[in-house]
Amino acid sequence: MFSIEFLNKVRNYEIEKIAEHFPPGATVLEIGGGTGYQAKQLADRGFVVTSIDVSGSNYRDKQVFPVLEYDGKRFPFEAKTFDLVFSSNVLEHILDLNQLHQETRRVLKPDGYCIHVMPTSTWRFWTSVTNYVELVQRLVLLLPALIPESLNPREVLRPFRIAKRAWELVHYYAVPPRHGEIGNVVSELWTFSPRHWLRHFTVHQFEILGREPLGLSYTGHMVLGTHWSIPSRQRAAKLLGSSCFLYKVRPRSCDGYVRVD
Repeated sequence: MFSIEFLNKVRNYEIEKIAEHFPPGATVLEIGGGTGYQAKQLADRGFVVTSIDVSGSNYRDKQVFPVLEYDGKRFPFEAKTFDLVFSSNVLEHILDLNQLHQETRRVLKPDGYCIHVMPTSTWRFWTSVTNYVELVQRLVLLLPALIPESLNPREVLRPFRIAKRAWELVHYYAVPPRHGEIGNVVSELWTFSPRHWLRHFTVHQFEILGREPLGLSYTGHMVLGTHWSIPSRQRAAKLLGSSCFLYKVRPRSCDGYVRVD
């Protein structure tokens, strides 16, 4: 189940690997900043970070670093402003990636590049599996409430209310939902794969400078959360696969660039 504490532990681990790809003292634009947690981690390492997110973000009330709101289309900055554009688990949530890539090209300096971190097919598969693990967890938590505390009518009817709630949970968890903006839980096994993203960046005229797994195993349902240590999750990733990949890409010359829908 969701835990901001666990999420921050994962981001702490990942930012250590991500920051290795940043030039010292770089001016960084983070897209989809959320709470600003990763932006703060990067700023603490000496990078000049500007973080943006769309209005209505689920994390607005949990911010630990200034995150500017923007309209989700045009970055509110002058051209050639940043050394690096960074995102973490964001691109899969962007419906119009053409627009985002065009804005990225515009605000990057001539020698700038991008670091994008995305969930993998491995993450998608195990998140689907643990969808049902979380269902069982929630059903087990309902069991103590099945026992009436007294014989008054309201208490006697309690098991029926709990049974109704259990049925609602079963219905809700019956089919795992998609995570991104397109496709479904099955098609995401492809659209989250490294092969798909490498093809995507190539088609959109980005040069692939590097890619690497971040070497940690976790799911969207955060099963076991902080009770499963980061070192153990690193070992598990060698067997189960890494939940996220890092892609380092640089815009090619804009000459001949064709919009792809």
